[in-house]
Amino acid sequence: MKKTMLSTTQSYVVCFLGILATFGIVMALCESGLADSYIKGIMMTACIAIIMTTSLNLTIGVLGQLTLGCCGFEAIGAYVAALASKYMVAAGIGVDPTARFLITTLIGGIVACVFGILIGIPALRLHGDYLAIITLGFGEIIRVIIQNLKVAGGMGLDKGAAGQALIGIERTANLYVVFWIMVVTVVVLFMFGRSRYGRAVKAIRDDEIAAGASGLNTTYLKVLVFAISAFFAGIAGGIFAQYIGSLNPTMAGWLNSINYVIMVVFGGMGSLTGSIVSAIGLTILPELLRAFADYRMLAYSVVLVLVMIFRPQGIFGSWEFSLPKLINRLLLRGNGKNDKAADKSDKAVNEPADTTEKEAAR
Repeated sequence: MKKTMLSTTQSYVVCFLGILATFGIVMALCESGLADSYIKGIMMTACIAIIMTTSLNLTIGVLGQLTLGCCGFEAIGAYVAALASKYMVAAGIGVDPTARFLITTLIGGIVACVFGILIGIPALRLHGDYLAIITLGFGEIIRVIIQNLKVAGGMGLDKGAAGQALIGIERTANLYVVFWIMVVTVVVLFMFGRSRYGRAVKAIRDDEIAAGASGLNTTYLKVLVFAISAFFAGIAGGIFAQYIGSLNPTMAGWLNSINYVIMVVFGGMGSLTGSIVSAIGLTILPELLRAFADYRMLAYSVVLVLVMIFRPQGIFGSWEFSLPKLINRLLLRGNGKNDKAADKSDKAVNEPADTTEKEAAR
């Protein structure tokens, strides 16, 4: 019996149906009232974490360069999106709130991308610990600059205590829209990893000298990866600003960047699946441990340490989950069982005939 496998088009259809099913579950939970505002908040935070973690995985896992300034780009995207939103409202630009959210979030991502290019050109000439230090310094510079900027004024953004916080941002982020932004982010990063650019970046990760000797423009490719990562970090920042409704310069701090690096390492460097699962898990875990207020962070730390000891390559390593591959495996297994059943049926049919022939011969 001929073994059946999904074609490329069928594989894409299966993936799309899987995404629709996930969206349907999220929508059903929200519309039925099973998910209250607290659960919706966790979902929104998880979507933001997935965007941040998968974009950072492109730099750390695919390119192989440790950076500690991802939250600097997130903060740039957040503040730019907040200012752009307030400007559009103050200027009387009559745009639907969802459209304004998408436009301002995109603007925040583009500005963060520009900063990513400007920082990446000199920074990516360094490697290892030196690159980590310079990106860590970049995040702190962004934090200090934001902390000392006079950003309220005519834009209508109000300062919080001691001029440290930014409040009064219109909360236009919608969970359904954010879900699809997250899906687009993951799809774009997945397709980039499978493209010739992605393969070239992986060659740089494995051996930059050999990649350069083979004719690859290593500087261009590294800056490209850095810019893409910064763009999606800015997108996450724009979503965060218009979901929370207030901003604080501490969001650009190194501690938040370390948390996202932990998510990437926890899930498995180079694995989009690992980054997604890790982002969801490490977003939910602190909430599950909230009842143990005194020991919550201790238990959280113990879990991370145990994973790093017994699974240093991360939960998924470099493995990727593929729904089409799973279906192909089930199809092949089903066909194998059918083949065995057919063989048994043939034997059952042939055995009486063989017996009759033997008796006739006697």
